[in-house]
Order: sequence, then C-alpha cells, then structure tokens
Amino acid sequence: MRGGHGLARVAVVVRAGAAPLWWLGVLAAGIGLLPEGLTGRRIGVLTGAALFLLAAAMVCAARRKRYTALAASAARAGKHDVLQDRAVTARNWRRHHRWWLLLAFLAALGSAVAAPAAGGMLLAGCGAGLWLKAAWLGRREREGEALLWVRVDWLRGGVAHPAGKRVKAYRSTGIAAGDAAPGGARRKTPALV
Repeated sequence: MRGGHGLARVAVVVRAGAAPLWWLGVLAAGIGLLPEGLTGRRIGVLTGAALFLLAAAMVCAARRKRYTALAASAARAGKHDVLQDRAVTARNWRRHHRWWLLLAFLAALGSAVAAPAAGGMLLAGCGAGLWLKAAWLGRREREGEALLWVRVDWLRGGVAHPAGKRVKAYRSTGIAAGDAAPGGARRKTPALV
C-alpha cells in the first residue's frame, strides 16, 4: 500500500485528558470548599475522597481487555505512515473535548451546593485514573519494546476513544520512534532518527 495514515500515540491520547481533568477538579474542589453545603464540609470532603479513589480505579481499569487485545494484534507501522507529534495529539484531544471539560467543571462546581468539594474530587480522580492508565500502557510498551499508535482518522469527533468501536487495530513502532516516551510523557532525550 503506497498511501500511509496519520498515527497518534495511544498513551498520549489517554494522557491528554489527565492534566485538564486533574487541575479543573482541584480548582472545583477548592472553590467547592467555600460554601457549607447541605451535608457540611467534613462529609463533603470524605465523600469526595471516596469518589476520588473510586473514579481513579474505574477509569484506570476501564477497557483494559480491549487495549490488551488491540496491542497484541498490532501490525508494524508502514514507511508511509506519518507519526503525529505529542503536542499535536494532546492539543487535538483538548480542542475536541473542551466543551465536555467545561460542562464537567461547571457540574463539579454546582455539586458543591450539596456536598462541598465532592464533585471536584471526583473530576480530579478521573484525571488521576487517566495518568495511571497511561503509566500502565507505558509498562506494556516497555515490556513489548514497541510503542502503540492509532490512526488519527479513527479518533475524529468529540467522543472518539483510542480503544473505542471505531478503532479496528493498532500499529506499532520501535521504542525510540516519535517524541513521546513509553506512557506518553515528554521524552527526556531526543528520539533516535
């Protein structure tokens, strides 16, 4: 096949939502501590802590079997495939999800009327879960000595997911390809060419 595809790192797509969810959650939780709320601050914070742990665990564990199956059947990327930069992948994800992030932040703020800080801590837990999932993917990439990529055209649309129904297969490259380390973090040393 002569024509290649644009490829985005799976771990970078997963990790792209972690920072905005975490910081919006922390901000919403901080603002949410100002009102006393219906339950009181103490109960709100305790509820929020439980929601944080539950959200982090659920987000981290979600679709693991699907990720594992797609990774196991990943085909080698072709020489005509184009590897998308880490910054571009993260920017695209955040642009497509900006309204969802805003609505989640407003919902977390609004929930402070009932339970102070709980909604913000739930949001932060989702961000922490995405970081944990990206770290899990990074361990898989290191063990398999191959980075996982997904076609960019399968990620189009606001709710596209790197392990969603539209994704038919992953591609793989050597561990030094691209500008992101295993797990999607910024590479500390330049990639080998």
